[in-house]
This record gives sequence, C-alpha cells and structure tokens, in this order.
Amino acid sequence: MVVIVKTIKRGAAVAALVSTTCVGAWGGLGPRAAAAQAAADTSPEIQLDEISIAGGGGSAPLRAEGYLALTSVSATRTDTPLRETPQAVVPVPRQVLEDAAATRVDTALDLAGVGRSNNFAGLGLTEFTIRGFATGEYYRNGFPINRGYPNSPDIVSIERIEVLKGPSAFLYGRGDPGGTFNIVTKQPTAERSFAIGTQYGSYNAKRSTFDATGALDEGGTVLARLTGAVEDNGSFRDFVHGDRYYLAPVIAWKPSADTTVTFEGEFISAGQIFDRGIVPFRNDLRAVPRNRYIGEPGLAPFRNDNALGQLRVEHRFDADWVLNAGAQVMAGNIAGDAVQTVGFLGNGNLLRRTLDRRELTWSDLDLQINLAGKFETGFLRHALLVGLERDSLRYREDITRSNFNTNPFVLDLFAPRYGQALPALTVRSSNLLQTTTSYAGYVQDQIDLTPKLHALLGVRVEDIALDTTNYINGTTTKLQGTAATPRFGLVYDVTEIASIYGSYAQSFRPNTGADRSGRPFPFQQAESYETGVKLSLLDGRLDATAAFFDIRRTNQLVTDPVDQNFSVATGAARSRGFDISVAGFLAPGWRVIGTYAFVDAAITRDSTLPVGTRLANIPQNSVALQSVYEFQSGPLRGLGLGGGVTHVDSRVAGTALSTFTMPAYTLANLISYYQISPGVRVYLNVDNLFDERYFDRSFQNRYATPGQPRTIMGGVAARF
Repeated sequence: MVVIVKTIKRGAAVAALVSTTCVGAWGGLGPRAAAAQAAADTSPEIQLDEISIAGGGGSAPLRAEGYLALTSVSATRTDTPLRETPQAVVPVPRQVLEDAAATRVDTALDLAGVGRSNNFAGLGLTEFTIRGFATGEYYRNGFPINRGYPNSPDIVSIERIEVLKGPSAFLYGRGDPGGTFNIVTKQPTAERSFAIGTQYGSYNAKRSTFDATGALDEGGTVLARLTGAVEDNGSFRDFVHGDRYYLAPVIAWKPSADTTVTFEGEFISAGQIFDRGIVPFRNDLRAVPRNRYIGEPGLAPFRNDNALGQLRVEHRFDADWVLNAGAQVMAGNIAGDAVQTVGFLGNGNLLRRTLDRRELTWSDLDLQINLAGKFETGFLRHALLVGLERDSLRYREDITRSNFNTNPFVLDLFAPRYGQALPALTVRSSNLLQTTTSYAGYVQDQIDLTPKLHALLGVRVEDIALDTTNYINGTTTKLQGTAATPRFGLVYDVTEIASIYGSYAQSFRPNTGADRSGRPFPFQQAESYETGVKLSLLDGRLDATAAFFDIRRTNQLVTDPVDQNFSVATGAARSRGFDISVAGFLAPGWRVIGTYAFVDAAITRDSTLPVGTRLANIPQNSVALQSVYEFQSGPLRGLGLGGGVTHVDSRVAGTALSTFTMPAYTLANLISYYQISPGVRVYLNVDNLFDERYFDRSFQNRYATPGQPRTIMGGVAARF
C-alpha cells in the first residue's frame, strides 16, 4: 500500500475529520468530533490521516460512515478522495442496501441514477442505462463479470457499489460511454463474527442469508469469510416463480506485513420461469392485466448456473510503491425452453407465439497487473499507475425455434387458454461460437499541480480480436483493431468546501457482424465532455455533486440503404444533460442519499430514423431519494423510520419509427426497523406503498416489464 501524507488548512481539516470520525454507526456524534473541534481551535494546521493508493483489482478500504463515502477506488483504481476525482462518482455503501432490505443491485443502482433495461426475462442484469446509453459492462473488484448472461449479483457479499458516470474505457476497456459500476465485495476480518438473517415478503418471497468471518490461525495470518443466501420466491405474475442458491468464500493470506494473497470465489445457481413481461394492446399497456403471462405454465424454469474465482496478490516494495496482480476465471451456462411472442395475428386479440430452446455457455479469463506509486518532480506531486491486462472470452449460443408461420401457436391476450400442444422446433435461429481476445496497457498520472489544482492524465491502448463462427451458414467473421482511449481531467479547490472540475474521455466498443461486402464493421466510438462542482456541506456531513455532460457516439449500426438485409456503421447518437447526487447526514441520525438526472438522448444520424428520435428506455427526468432517521436517545433509541421516493418520466420502448410509450411513474417506499440490541435488528418495509401500476423496462420494442405491486417485506438479522 502506497502512502501519501497531506496537510491542509484548519477549516478543511475540521470538515474532513468531522466527516470521517464524528459520525457513528447510526449517525451520532462521537467524542473524536469534539477532540477534532478542540484541535481546530488551537492548531493552525492539522495533518490528515494517510491516504492509500490501491492497485487495480483490489478492494481498498473505503472511508465511509452510513450513507457518506469520502473516497472511491473504482474511478481511478486508486484510493482517491471524491473531491479530487474529475468525474461524477456515486458510491452506494452497505448501509443503504441494509436499510432498503435489498436483495439485488437494482435498488442501489436506482439510487445512483442508473436506469433499468433488459434483464433477460428475470434471469440476470443484462443491460442498464446511464446518461442516455444502454450498457452491459460492469465489474467486481475491478474484474469484468457480465460477460455472457450471468445471474444478477447478490447483495449479501457486497460491501459497496461505486457507480461511475461517463466513459470508463481508459481503466476497464471496451464498453459504452454512459458509465458503469464496480462492486466491491466484503473481505475477511481478524475478529470472528457470525451473522444470519431471514426475510419474508409478499407473493411467497422467502430468503435466508449468513455471513461468517474471522482468523483461521492464532497469528491472524490467514483470514476467511463465507457468505451465502437461499431463496424461494413466488411472483405477482401468473405462474412465475424461482429459486436461488448463492455461496461466496474468501480467504486472505498474509505471509508478511508487505504481502497479501486473496482468493475469492462465487457460485450461483438460479431457476426462473422465463418471463419477458406483457405486450401492449394497440399501443396501450394498461389494457392488459399486469399479471398476464403470455408463455406456457407447463414449461420447466430456466437454469442459470455461474461460478467465478479471483486470485489477487498485493506486494508493497516500500512506502512509495505497490504491485497488484490478479486473475479471474468465470464460467456459466443457461438452458431451457421459453414461449415468446412475435406480434398479433391480424387486428384481434390473438398473439402469435414461438417456442424457443436456448443453450448458452460462456467462459472468461482476465489477467491484470498494476504498479502504483508516488514521487515528486520539483514542486509537482505524482501518483502514478501503470497496468497491463489480457482478457479471453468464449461464448457459445444455440437457439432453435418453432415456425410461427406454419404454426402460429396463438394465445388470446384477454382470455388465455394454456396447455396447448407445443409446436415442433424446426427453425435454427442461432448457432454460433464467438471468441474475443484483448490485450491492453494503460498509464495514469494524478498530479498535484498546486495545493489546490489537481490533474489527471491517462491513456489506454487496447488491441482486440473478435472471431464469430456461424454454424448455420458456415461463415466466419474476423474483426481485429486497436483503440486508444485517452482521459484528461482537472479539479480545482475553490474553497475548503467546494471544488470544480472538468474532464474529457473516450470509449469504444466492437460492432459484431459484417456489411454486405463481408467486411467487418469499425468500432463504435464515443467521446464525452463533463464539467461539474463538488460540495462538502454541513461541516462535512453531506456531499453533493452536480455535473453537466455531453456524450456523442458514432459508428452505430443502421440499416443499409442499398440492401435492407444488411447494416452499415454510419449511425450516430447524442446524449446531453445534467445530474445531481447527494449523500450523507442532514443531522445526527438522519441519513440521506439521492440523485436527479435530466437526459436528452436522441439519434443524430441514421439511414431510416429521423434526427431527434428518442433512445429506448431513457426518461428525460428521473429522481430517486432514500432517507432514514434513527432515534439517538430516549425510549425510542434504536428505532429507525424513513422511506424513499422514485420518479421516472415516460420512455419509448424502442428506438424506432413506430413504438409504444411506457408511462411515467412515481413510487413511494416505507422503511422501518428496530435495533433490539447491538447485534439484533428487526425490520419491516413496504415498497410501492400506493400500489402504482408501472413498467420499469422494455425489450426489443415489443415487451414491457410490469413493476412490482405493493410489496411488504419483513425480517430479522442477527450478528454474534
């Protein structure tokens, strides 16, 4: 671990010390706050705690209390104060997830200003949206974990989630320009503890969890942690149910004071009835009951099985330089039958449907090595990061369908008759093997130009090869290219509580397939401009960030105007707007986190769509807020009461000439808990309090997923 010692003026030191030391586990002011204030009154200068720099792929400690986080390891792969990061970053600490009784990351992403998109019929977190663009790339301790179609991450093993707004290709490689997020997992501790929890909710939802950690030897050189969860869930959707089994072991070995070796695994097995949602009747979603299932209830659930292993090694050479190396192996598969719709038969109520059989498998090997250190050149202070990465992904897809022309396999949308004879699988829809291999190197320098002016300079160069073999027509498409993605940023500390910043970054993503001449498509490319202000308010108890952004993406695939059976990479889109995030404490015991985003995302060039066509699943305005107050004294001490509000504007279901609209919605949630003792907590939450009927995502301009009705969840959690 590399160490930098900083000194700042008295007022800023007080604000920083208050935010890191005076807020207790439930937001109360502790004795260190008084000591800090006393020191501020008598000392002209205070030396802050050491700031560490962590190598890529690791899990550096985040300084956080309640909802307030002061540092981020994901935006720079270094443990950098948020105020010195030239980018909007929204950390979602563990406390936020516990208060919301969350089981998946969707709740955390909502509060961080991330929109919902394709979830592969409830089987995973396939896509989400940030700043107007959909993406499917996200990370676990710096490693990519959404290659293929894995399960959605489970909350029980997560310490925090850090959402990065804007392009992140510089550190993480290929991806979309709106942003991404990195999951930082729980790590073993020397102190032994064991926690169990159980949760029950509406629609027969049942979940049990455990979390055990501690030293395995007397000297504390080997630490371990094991988290797990078991679920058996029903649904408000007719015939839909699922189960889930989750296990995540972590072992950390410290052979010396300078070296740590960590092995981390994750195993998920989940079964889920395939359910894309409902389809609108004559463009009206509300005409169809939200519980209406358009598949066949006799089909067995899809199985989605995933496993990954991470090996991370950190070695500190001296007080200035640290080396991090890591490897991740992950693999998974999905198999099952599903019934989907291809549209209405004529103008009536009958849906034409197909029977599909899917067999999807994937495996990925990612290798990383990072060297981080600090040094000075004259009056400049540098925090340098140099890294190399290799990634190899293998994806196999085999999909067979029935012929909806010869056997339409219809279902009356308003008077469904299930149990029909299943049609034969006669159409080979997809049978392919795709391999992606990439090599990348990057260098980043964080420079203190003056005590108030901080610069970030970096560039990543990545060479990527994408080979796709189509076994149906016997063709192989090869794509190889090199992309350089620079990143520049400046942060200026205007006052002790405010800083302004500006940044520029690029991203890229390979286009799959080939044009009508058989030539592979060029990479999608994007560039982003961002400027904003970061504030530390209420004596450091509340942080706020406001940012303006302008993102432009080119080389999007559009219909070939010469032959509509092919595509050309000439499309372009633009997203611009601003977002605001706040997190921290309004008063002792009163914690809050929230975001607001205004996004104007539209097509700027296309062969068939007019300029200004809105992008799918993107609301113009969205708001999410969660706030909880815990009584600090008296007979109600330990009682927490609060709630949340989410508002999402209307969205189009597809980026198309003809589409339907998902109406705007506003949701209210209630949060309540009681800390019976320091180790025992009972809670009762109500989501969608007013039973709003809403739709939170669409897929392929055809389906819309109904949101949960009013849902009551209660449970107990105990730590020993």
